[in-house]
Amino acid sequence: MSRGAAPEHWRVEGSDSVAVLNIPGLNGRGRVFDVDVSLLVHVPTAPDEDAWLELTVEFDGRRQWSRRIPAHNPGQTDGLDYHHRLRLEAEEGIRIRAIAGVHGVRVKELVVEAREEA
Repeated sequence: MSRGAAPEHWRVEGSDSVAVLNIPGLNGRGRVFDVDVSLLVHVPTAPDEDAWLELTVEFDGRRQWSRRIPAHNPGQTDGLDYHHRLRLEAEEGIRIRAIAGVHGVRVKELVVEAREEA
């Protein structure tokens, strides 16, 4: 990082099933980001025994990671998290898309966050 420049922090959140974070390219320097994606769902007090939650993460349209798990914690929340360290070369940008899939639970929050390494 160039002297005096503050580390970049990008974040998008919502309660929908898709969240997209676009990090534009930056002239003159490469960057390293810690990327975190979190899905949080409400689980009913008496959930369907087939209740599940799923999180898929794509970088520039290519699947990076996907996981589906049974829902736990009746009457509370459950979630899935993903972490990845990402290097972008000078002028390189990226589109990070998180897709939530659910059955028998309700999406409370879907967050995509990227913090530049200082």
